[in-house]
Amino acid sequence: MSRLSHLDSDGRARMVDVAGKPVTERVAVATGRFSTTTDVVDLVRADDLPKADVLATARIAGIAGAKRTSELIPLCHQLQLGSVNVDFSLEGDSILITATATTTGRTGVEMEALTAVAIAGLTLHDMTKAVDPASVLGEIRLEQKTGGTRGAWRRGPLRPGTAAVVVASTGAASGTREDTTGPAIAAWLAEHGYAVDAVTVVADADVASAVRTVLETAPAVILTTGGTGMSPTDRTPEATAALIDRELPGVAEAIRARGMASTPTAALSRGLAGTAAGTVIVNLPGSTGGVQDGLAVLDGLLDHLVAQLAGGGAHEPDGAPHA
Repeated sequence: MSRLSHLDSDGRARMVDVAGKPVTERVAVATGRFSTTTDVVDLVRADDLPKADVLATARIAGIAGAKRTSELIPLCHQLQLGSVNVDFSLEGDSILITATATTTGRTGVEMEALTAVAIAGLTLHDMTKAVDPASVLGEIRLEQKTGGTRGAWRRGPLRPGTAAVVVASTGAASGTREDTTGPAIAAWLAEHGYAVDAVTVVADADVASAVRTVLETAPAVILTTGGTGMSPTDRTPEATAALIDRELPGVAEAIRARGMASTPTAALSRGLAGTAAGTVIVNLPGSTGGVQDGLAVLDGLLDHLVAQLAGGGAHEPDGAPHA
């Protein structure tokens, strides 16, 4: 067993020296559950409690708590947070709290996400204690993280045989043009035996949060389309790079090479491919032809890759080299 990182050789508490670690984009997702009564949850939903807007207040408190984590947890480093999102799901007699924290730095952002959940949950108790003083805050835990030398980690297993599609298109998201690439990708995945969760269409500026949210649902495959070029708003490769722990450069190069056979400008595509905690993520171009080229490359290749990640490995023809 590895020794605890926050203890020195004499067993004394210490702050870990991260000066030599690489600077990477890091994301952490934590959850917690505030258990109360159905009546209280209904009051929160209706915003009918004596104090101010309960969820809005708890959300602000959670964000503030994340920003002050290094003051509350003595051995935590001060971080420059990129964002902190706190969301609530009202479920019968409980409220599920989910916090997502991001940073670009030398150390992880897990404690900030966990602190956001804890402070948001304590605020829920403070806001509702007049109605139910017996409420319980518990099950606070890290769900997943990405970035750093150890790569991605996820608490739960992948959902085998599932896939999701993310379309980065400001025009399609605003309704000014019809998206045909997302449905085409979803149909191809279905033909190959994948249950497609959804086709999510977002503006280019929102692709990072969209891919991160989809990744939290643990599908086996995420295929994106759009946002891979050199336009100032094209950010899909950057969003993907922040999440993957192992890159698959050969897949991305094969997609570019197939496109270049008919469209020389396909060389400008910056699309990436890789894995994040076992989920395969592949960026496809935004054009119909680019999607067709990308899917042609993935035909047969994707199933083999997914099987490898699952620990099996697809059947190889006699004499064929293994990856």
